[in-house]
Amino acid sequence: MKTILITGCSSGYGLETARHFHARGWNVIATMRNPSAAPFATSERLRVLALDVTDADSIALALELAGPIDVLVNNAGIGLFGALEHSPMRKIRDVYETNTLGTIAMTQAVIPQFRERGAGVIVNVTSSATLASFPLAAAYTGSKTAIQGFTQSLVHELEPLGISVKLVEPGYGPTTAFAQNTEIRLEDVLPAPYWSYAEPILAVMAEPALVTTEADVAEAVWQAVHDESGQAHFPAGADALALAAA
Repeated sequence: MKTILITGCSSGYGLETARHFHARGWNVIATMRNPSAAPFATSERLRVLALDVTDADSIALALELAGPIDVLVNNAGIGLFGALEHSPMRKIRDVYETNTLGTIAMTQAVIPQFRERGAGVIVNVTSSATLASFPLAAAYTGSKTAIQGFTQSLVHELEPLGISVKLVEPGYGPTTAFAQNTEIRLEDVLPAPYWSYAEPILAVMAEPALVTTEADVAEAVWQAVHDESGQAHFPAGADALALAAA
């Protein structure tokens, strides 16, 4: 029975991906910053561990407690929406610490056990913002685009070791907490003259024609983990699939 470790499982894509793999018989290690709020039923095949991907000691302890794993899913992320001019640098640094450096740190930490075993899968969850430009999300898009390039390069050095690296690219998920995990108010990052530009964009976001659900992402991760064709990119959600096909 294989074991998967997923970061950012307190809600959204990570939570659904953990449930998806658990329902299909996998051992699941669901990690999050605050495991006391874990929304999981008790199961012998599911463990919840504390993990802050921005903290090297937290990463080391979580992997020690997890034991051998077969798959790492780097899902933990922070959203940031608004005009760059008014986005605090401290929050931009938080976004990159989690979305970019956190993913890199987790990947670096699991490579030794995968290399020794000659097998393993790493799935990096990015965003459809890397497939087509999305307004008022420059810092967030940059943090995810960095992981696209990181992953595409890493494939070459890890493939000879038997390690697969995949990208899952979710679209816009209105039922997730894309920007709710930040204390920044929308009006603070979209003052005049940006508000008049942002207003129609927000209206479209309120009633999108195509969206991504948590189940879409969980299924895309499942496909990425089990892929043997060499496919590198797995757009997730109707909107992401449309962008990828454009």
